[in-house]
Formats: sequence, C-alpha cells, structure tokens
Amino acid sequence: MSREYSKRRVVVTGWGMITSLGKNTQETFASASRGVSGIDFIKSFETKGLPCTIGGEVKDIWLDEIQAIPAQRFYKFSSRGLRLMRKATLEAAELARLDEIKDREKIGVSLGFHGDNQSVEDIMFLHRFYDGNGMWDMNGLMKAGGYSSLNFLRRKPDIGTSILSILFDCKGPNLSVVSACSAGSQAIGEACRIIQEGKSDVMIAGGCESTLNFLGFVGFVLIKALAERYTAPQKASRPFDRKRNGFVMSEGAGALVLEDLDHARSRGVPILGEILGYGTSADAYRITDIHPKGLGAIFAMRGALDDASLAPEDIDYINAHGTSTLQNDVMETLAIKEVFGKRAQEIPVSSNKSMLGHAIAAAGAIECILTLVGIQRSIILPTINYEYPDPKCDLDYVPNEARMKEHRRAISNSFGFGGQNACLCVGGFDG
Repeated sequence: MSREYSKRRVVVTGWGMITSLGKNTQETFASASRGVSGIDFIKSFETKGLPCTIGGEVKDIWLDEIQAIPAQRFYKFSSRGLRLMRKATLEAAELARLDEIKDREKIGVSLGFHGDNQSVEDIMFLHRFYDGNGMWDMNGLMKAGGYSSLNFLRRKPDIGTSILSILFDCKGPNLSVVSACSAGSQAIGEACRIIQEGKSDVMIAGGCESTLNFLGFVGFVLIKALAERYTAPQKASRPFDRKRNGFVMSEGAGALVLEDLDHARSRGVPILGEILGYGTSADAYRITDIHPKGLGAIFAMRGALDDASLAPEDIDYINAHGTSTLQNDVMETLAIKEVFGKRAQEIPVSSNKSMLGHAIAAAGAIECILTLVGIQRSIILPTINYEYPDPKCDLDYVPNEARMKEHRRAISNSFGFGGQNACLCVGGFDG
C-alpha cells in the first residue's frame, strides 16, 4: 500500500543515546551487533538480601563527560536520569546541527521521564525532624545544612523538559510524558503529531530513566517482575526463551531530533530516517497486568500501520518490547500473530532488552534509534540468550546472532505497566 502524504512528513535528523552498552549510538549499536550484554551486578547501591542483584548500569566515566556542557548551573537540578538525557541530546543536537536554526520558537521538546526517586538516606534524614506524634520541626529542617529543596525539584517529571528547553534554547511546545515503559515511544509519537499539525518544525524527543537505586528497584522486586534465577548476570535477560523468569532493570537515555521534511531540506541537513506512523492505546484492564490477549498491543500496532498508510505485508522487521517476563512475551507473540496473520512467521522479531535490559521510560526511544540505525546499515540486532524454545513463543526471534539483511520498514513496540501502549512505525528515508 503506498503512503498518502496528506500530512507533513516527519524525518529524523539527529539521534543520540547512552546505555549500559555504550556512551553513544555508535558504541551501543556496535556492541549490540556483536550480541554483547550490558548486564552485571549492581554497584550503585547495596543489594544484599534482595532476590535480584543485577542491572544494566551506565558507567560513571561516560556520564562525567557532560561536565563540558555549558550552563552547568543546572547540574544541581538534574537527577542522574536527566544527566543521561543531556548527554544523549547533545549527541543528537550536534548531528542535526540544531544550533544553526534561527527561529527557536519552532523547536520543541517532548520527553518521557519520571523524575528522580528519593534516596533512603534522604528519607532517614527527614524523619530526624518528626517527633512521631504529628509534629515536624520545620525550623531544624530548613536551617543551613538541612534538607535541600533541590530534592523536590529533581523529583518533578516536568523539570526534564524545562532544563532541556533552556540548555538547547527550545522555545516551542514543551511536553512531559509519564507513561511507564511506553513513555519514550509516546514522547516521540506525540512530537510527530505536533510537527504534523504545524505547531512546530523541529522537536527534541525521547526518554530517560535511572531507577537503579533502592526505592526505584524495590517496587519491581515486590511485584516479582524482576529476574531472580540466573547462572550469570549476562544470561538473565532472555526474551521469548522458555527459561525466562523476569526482566532486568537498566538505565539510559535516547534522544531524537525530529523535523518537518521541507524544513530539513531547506537547511541541507542529512536525513537519517523517517517516522512513518504512531499508534497508542490503553489495555483498560489492570494496573500491573497486561491484557492476556494483547488487545491493547494489537490496537497500538494497527494504529501505527494505519497512521503510516501501510499494510502488514509492508513491514520487514519488528523490534519487540520483549521484556523477558512470562506474560509479556506470550502476549506480544499473540498480538503479532493477530496483526500480521500468516506472515508473522516470516518477519524477524528481536528484543534489544536481551542485551540492554529494560530502561523503562528510555527503552522505547533507545529501541527506536537502534531500529533506524539497523535499517540504515542492513543489520537486524539479535535476541541473545535464546536457548530453550517456548512452544507459546514460536516466531523468528533472530536468536543469538545479528542478521545481515536489507530491510526498509519496521515497527518498534513499547507496552507499559498499567496497560499503556505505544508503537512506532519507522523507515529508511525515501526522498
């Protein structure tokens, strides 16, 4: 089915990321192409006594490089997750030559971000000023050396878009997206709609997350969502494999510069790919469980195809949500079969989370970029740790090794806790 270009085309002119596999897009994609795992034992907080002690951490030395970014007065307002996003956005902005655009009112920001988690130390400090009978000692709390108001600001999800807009001089639409694992993809999709509606010519869009501290981690432990059985950290994330038993939490950030096609052409910037369609939905089922028949996922995938004016036979690859949980991987397999019918058996499907872990709000943005880079380089990234086939998961999951294969159009799935779903249809740029 040929696409009808009745609306503005949204192209990608910049991308950037920082993940457990690398400090930028090139390093991350190169490691993923080799099937390298970024998962290891957690070093950022004490995990003794927890049933899961692994995660995908970003190396501090990579993050320290953002000290060179101007306007460091905002560093103290920034959580670790937002510092990751600043690093990814700097890479994307330089690639897109964002600083050359004169009309800054036509540049907006759309960010999937959940703010910061309070530390155990902060909570213990606060309770020093509570008498246990309903009275707080605010004088003691507020005097010099007390609790900093910056802790409040760092927890606000909207602080991310505020700081990015200041640092990169973006005076257009400003959107904060808080939708769990689908936040990064939704931020990209909503940014596309803003451009298509003519409200902006350029958008910085993506997601970031750093929940690898006790309070961010223990919630997933309590709902038994994390992998608790593994022979080695690198073997724990095993999407679609029969011995999967939970996901592995990670951190990271992914940023895209999205642009109206005519605007990009007018300034002669290289075009890296195109966002063809966006679908989003809600399961409207349960807070912690996905719909067992994948109805929300089906609606999102079909919505992305409809938005792109494409048919199932036009899709060459599926970047799966692929969390490595018992429920998600079966549900996503069912949903893909429902949307793609008999052709589902022919389409390569793989999960980047087998190598990167699950970066929550950042996951969809990172996976969208990796999908676009794979299209550009004719490489389909693998699903590593696929050793024991599951009869309920019977598609082509590109097991263990990357596949050299030309492909032009793909979809990237993100299905969040609470039943929040987003699907992006992306492609190589065809002028």
